Amino acid sequence: MTNPDTESPYLNLPLPPCLNMIYLDNGATSFPKPEEVYAFMDDFYRRRGVNPGRSGFDLCLEAGSLVDDTRKLLCTFFGGTDPNRLVFGYNSTDALNLAIFGILKPGDHAVTTHLEHNAVIRPLWHLQEEGLRVDWVDFDEQGYVDPARVIACIRKDTRAVVMNHGSNVIGTVQDLAPVGRVCRERGIPFIVDASQTAGMVPLSMEELRADVICFTGHKSLMGPMGIGGMLVREGVQIRQTRAGGTGVRSIERHHLEEYPFRMEYGTPNLPGIAGLHAGVEWVNKQGLLRIHHHEMALWKRLRDGLRDMDGVTLYCQEDAGKERISVLSFNVAGFEAADVGTLLDVDHNIACRTGLHCTPMVHEHLGTHKLFGTVRFSIGPFNTEGHIDKAIAAVAEIAELGRKGRR
Repeated sequence: MTNPDTESPYLNLPLPPCLNMIYLDNGATSFPKPEEVYAFMDDFYRRRGVNPGRSGFDLCLEAGSLVDDTRKLLCTFFGGTDPNRLVFGYNSTDALNLAIFGILKPGDHAVTTHLEHNAVIRPLWHLQEEGLRVDWVDFDEQGYVDPARVIACIRKDTRAVVMNHGSNVIGTVQDLAPVGRVCRERGIPFIVDASQTAGMVPLSMEELRADVICFTGHKSLMGPMGIGGMLVREGVQIRQTRAGGTGVRSIERHHLEEYPFRMEYGTPNLPGIAGLHAGVEWVNKQGLLRIHHHEMALWKRLRDGLRDMDGVTLYCQEDAGKERISVLSFNVAGFEAADVGTLLDVDHNIACRTGLHCTPMVHEHLGTHKLFGTVRFSIGPFNTEGHIDKAIAAVAEIAELGRKGRR
């Protein structure tokens, strides 16, 4: 494996022939996927696309083995110890809803931050309207939450702490371990939203002292949409808020108590699990640190190309000596974010994300909600130096249009 400290930072992966644009929206979903993911999903579903775990014939057993193998693969990936507590769901939003509504109830107290995605904000907001008490901790001007401020909000009646690991707007990765240690000492469930960091930075349940890690498969794990889940630490109690078929002990009227059945309902997304399995194996083959080094080298090239550009404002994009992911948000004077996105698409064949990115509290803190959000570039493993240089040139051209409009 390439040593990212001594060799070229770039992966130099061959670009798939289907990619006829510069795609800088990997924070929404990684695209394209590795060819191995497409091939494995197609082959497995064509040859073994039966309901796993419901019968005893050979194809069913093979399908069930893939599901079990993928649990083991992801459990190891996240530093877990019991693969049965790796639960599949639709995505991280689905998993976060299961965890939040399964742990908290009206009258409880919870702690979270202003960096959260609506996948956390909205479940907590609904519960808050029903009597949940929530402390929302702000982030500093560099985009980081002080762990001490989160810890200071923990009370005797706190029943959960929920925190975003990596921001999908400003790219900052939070120092969660100090919060996790205190939560572990006090027996408070610590729920981590790893939507942006799973597959991008090393993520260990034990090092973070996390009790629940919620992830999605379609971003940096390089799997398809519609698959994700959570890893639940042994001893953590989550109430069942759904019930249905499991294919196991069907005579019982109550949904099964043991994992993974406790948190899974109905027929699983077998093609999604197959794609996720192939995606994680691809990440492991390339080397997670090597991929991250490639993406951050491109991020620095992009940041340095935009930071001093007249009329361009970057948000929380200083290095600060802390960990971050390859996401960069900015605005161009004279334009709303959506207009910049349209110009990038139509005139320069560059795909990006604009708007509030489902994180309204981040934009309220930055003041960008008044500008209808920001333009976001998010870099993936298939991006190149050439992509970044063209993106810089495109923003420079748009900024020049903005300057002419202000004269």
